[in-house]
Amino acid sequence: MAAGAGGRNAPVCGAQHGPCAAQLGGMRRDGGGDPYWSRPESRVWTVMLLLGTCLLYCARVTVPICAVALSTHFDWDKKQSGIVLSSFFWGYCLTQIIGGHISDQIGGEKVLLLSASAWGFLTVLTPLLTHITSAHLVFMTSSRFLMGLLQGVYFPSLASLLSQRVRESERAFTYSTVGTGSQFGTLVIGGAGSLLLDWYGWESVFYFSGLLTLLWVYCTCKYLLSEKELIIPIDYLMRGLSISKQTKVPWKQLFKKAPIWAVIIAQLSTASTFFTLLSWLPTFFKETFPESKGWVFNVVPWLVAIPTSLFSGFLSDHLINQGYKTITIRKFMQVIGSGVSSIFALCLGQTSSFCKAIVFASASVGLQTFNHSGISVNVQDLAPSCAGLVFGVGNTGGALLGVICVYLAGYLIETTGSWISVFNLVAAVNSIGLCTFLVFGEAQRVDTDSAYMDL
Repeated sequence: MAAGAGGRNAPVCGAQHGPCAAQLGGMRRDGGGDPYWSRPESRVWTVMLLLGTCLLYCARVTVPICAVALSTHFDWDKKQSGIVLSSFFWGYCLTQIIGGHISDQIGGEKVLLLSASAWGFLTVLTPLLTHITSAHLVFMTSSRFLMGLLQGVYFPSLASLLSQRVRESERAFTYSTVGTGSQFGTLVIGGAGSLLLDWYGWESVFYFSGLLTLLWVYCTCKYLLSEKELIIPIDYLMRGLSISKQTKVPWKQLFKKAPIWAVIIAQLSTASTFFTLLSWLPTFFKETFPESKGWVFNVVPWLVAIPTSLFSGFLSDHLINQGYKTITIRKFMQVIGSGVSSIFALCLGQTSSFCKAIVFASASVGLQTFNHSGISVNVQDLAPSCAGLVFGVGNTGGALLGVICVYLAGYLIETTGSWISVFNLVAAVNSIGLCTFLVFGEAQRVDTDSAYMDL
């Protein structure tokens, strides 16, 4: 059925149920019973997925980078610009769950490449089509909505792929390394994009991001997947929605498990608070420290987040390999990612020193990356055969709650006149997710009817 699968036995969604993504996953290897990547394969895929995540953010941030230029060029006011910027989010929410589910069935790497191909072409074509149409606002809003739809499948697909291909003792470092692509992408498009914008205009930023994405897709397909592995997903893609009936996934039983809801609530909390800080930190610095340089507070926290993310993954896997229980390490990482980071966020609201504010903001944003080695990989511990869908549920909720928290943060600023209330909100939401995970979190598989393994 699956070219390149080599007869591997994959994890299943329930005892003696149908095949999941590992049976169809793509790596150029000969037969064998091990569904996991070898060490050399894992390294190559990690680098390529890091680059893919980087380019995901490059494409995602093109419009925010060019927002002022676009507003000037098309004579948009703030309200119209806000419509364009926010349209991405609504599309992003809609494909998280279905993207994760399809990835669990046909393989996360196939969904990643299909979506990247689509958003790469969309990014390249956007400047060309914008100049052709007269309804610029409608087209750009629709384009951003479609971009959200296409990119919404990325992280659930990534969770599905890594849960099937990376050994449990190596998942934290792999996920943390790949996750640094978000910071790299933000820095790359912030630096190169700003230069291109000044030198060649806003169109060049779209061409730069889109063409690099298409080049990444080409290299991944050429060097990491065989021809047969590339053809198979097209045949299965249209059947993705109905595969749940064939595989008899015990959805009701799965979502009755307390550890599943614990990780979903924790993911929902951390995603929403990250979105809140991402949205309001630049405004906080501009209003609180009007003489400060934008490149400092827009760059330094994200630079700090890269080594902290890598360190968290290395530390987590090292401690697990030393014999510590997996759930103990997952909870320890989450205490740092949600708890300690919230303490620095609270300190941020109390300081009047710009230097201290940069330190506190960098610590808060940097330590949040420890979540990569906590709840993000705990999804893969609990349900490796259905990790994409479970991750999609949490990410969808996190994105929706993020909008609520961002709006609520603005309301608090207007009514109280103080930024302290915003950072109190961040700490409170993080605390709810952290406490839920500490009480109910587990690391034993719950997606199979038997052979539970206590990790």
